[in-house]
Amino acid sequence: MASISWTNLNKLESFKKLKECKNPVSVAKALSGASGAKRVAEFSIPMGKDSDGLVYNYAAKQVDKSVLAAFKSLTKEAQLLEKFEALYNGDIINTGEKRMVLHHLTRGQLGKAVNADGVNKRTFYEAQRKAIKDFADKVHSGALKNEKGEKYTTVCQIGIGGSDLGPRALYIALENWAKANKKFNMDAHFISNVDPDDAAAVLDSLDIAKTIFVLVSKSGTTLETLTNESFVKSYLKKAGLTAAKHMIAVTSETSPLASNPDYMAAFFMDDFIGGRYSSTSAVGGAILSLAFTPEVFADILSGAAAEDARAKEKDITKNPALMDALIGVYERNVLGFPSTAILPYSQALSRFPAHLQQLDMESNGKSVNRFGKKISYVTGPVIFGEPGTNGQHSF
Repeated sequence: MASISWTNLNKLESFKKLKECKNPVSVAKALSGASGAKRVAEFSIPMGKDSDGLVYNYAAKQVDKSVLAAFKSLTKEAQLLEKFEALYNGDIINTGEKRMVLHHLTRGQLGKAVNADGVNKRTFYEAQRKAIKDFADKVHSGALKNEKGEKYTTVCQIGIGGSDLGPRALYIALENWAKANKKFNMDAHFISNVDPDDAAAVLDSLDIAKTIFVLVSKSGTTLETLTNESFVKSYLKKAGLTAAKHMIAVTSETSPLASNPDYMAAFFMDDFIGGRYSSTSAVGGAILSLAFTPEVFADILSGAAAEDARAKEKDITKNPALMDALIGVYERNVLGFPSTAILPYSQALSRFPAHLQQLDMESNGKSVNRFGKKISYVTGPVIFGEPGTNGQHSF
């Protein structure tokens, strides 16, 4: 692979050419009549497996052939695909902490084997998924029961940020589907806010004797999460219940939670997976495998792996992730749009705006480049959103 240059965006000749594309398409006009139908068909990229109807459609974005040509030039000069390849082959991408970025390995192998401290990371993540599967199968079958010999019926995740937003969004997205398809096993709840009203409202709604609590903290020292852990333990104690019969941990192998006797099991993550990307790791795997089935979680990973592979596509008109990123640069840095609204018209996707808000803003809302040098241009937009019809009547 050719050497990679990390040149600032505003120094690239292709970006300067893109900035000349300042006469955006009139979307209303472009989507009218027969030409509109043609545009919808042409500006559409299949996403799902086996052409199942899922598409990324950008016909309503203010792009035309000249903008697409500029995108192709920017992709080449900025070496976007080469940088993605460097990421999935284990290069140091997180320069601030000098770490690899390996969330993709929780769902599949995109490139070379990646090892750290003598451990194959794909093998490590897959081992955690299998351990979670074995645990969930025992809970669902009744091989693991509470103090009274009763089956567990509820799972509750304690975490904040990426330990809450992504798993919660996925649970809500699949809950009704799972019930309709007989793949639903346990009600799931989430505690994230350190305000005790949040935890109290959730705990008061549960039969805690039949509940498994999943405490998620990579370090095992996250203040907000440990505060809620103490709150939950006090509820268990008042009910005459033992924490070790009701709590599992998702943490790192070096965390104080890894061998804590108050937990009946521990599943592991590591420093190569950022919290906002952790839904396909044990962070999402434990609660989703318990709530639904391990097979449903495996299907989520399969779909994510398929989209990871699609992101390697060199033709930008066949690469939905890359196209969306390029449109984001165009809207923020050329058209000057300060924000992006995300309005899912499926109620099942109601928490995806919050999940995507963290994914985008925590990743891209920077005022320095990857070497810590201040930059002179804006980066990401403000992301906000609500379910579609609600949003139409509020912003």
